[in-house]
Amino acid sequence: MLAGVDEAGRGCLAGPVVAGAVILPDAYDLPGLTDSKRLTAGKRFALEPAIKREAVAWGVGVVWAGEIDRINILNATFRAMARAVAALKMRPSRLVIDGDKIIPSHLLNMPLVTQQAVVKGDLSVPAISAASILAKTFRDRLLTHLDRRYPGYGLTEHKGYGTAEHLAALKALGPCRLHRLTFKGVRQEAVCESGERLCLPGMRAW
Repeated sequence: MLAGVDEAGRGCLAGPVVAGAVILPDAYDLPGLTDSKRLTAGKRFALEPAIKREAVAWGVGVVWAGEIDRINILNATFRAMARAVAALKMRPSRLVIDGDKIIPSHLLNMPLVTQQAVVKGDLSVPAISAASILAKTFRDRLLTHLDRRYPGYGLTEHKGYGTAEHLAALKALGPCRLHRLTFKGVRQEAVCESGERLCLPGMRAW
């Protein structure tokens, strides 16, 4: 049983990286299914419930900014993918992952599961396309919700990406707990010996 795996939010300055994993049946009815980046937000949100309804199983995995800063974005992406796979209600026998890397086996704890990395797989493998849509819609909805808790950054509009608006807000307000402090464009903060994230003057620490 094949599960497609993809992520959303890897290049953002704020918010988590989110991964989706989807097992599709042999026959399904999902017209317009393709890479989430090729679809409008409206189309993605229209496909989301259809994917969940038709999928044999689906799962989402999340890694937040603090963990991203501790282990770097590549390892955080692997962890999000592993968590999405672990959330599947059925164990897959094969994983097909968008990109050129597979998930480190120690994160999966599934010794009998084979993996294949497919560059631009979100365009050629329907299960990966479905996973990309679930990851993207979950993350977009989450960032819209977090915009109310962390106002002033425009998260609803840019979803944490490094737009001119977002960079201007960072300059004016400083980073908040959603920001990835190791990313270029986000001001570094002090870290105590225990590794605790400390607030500097100007950093918003809700």
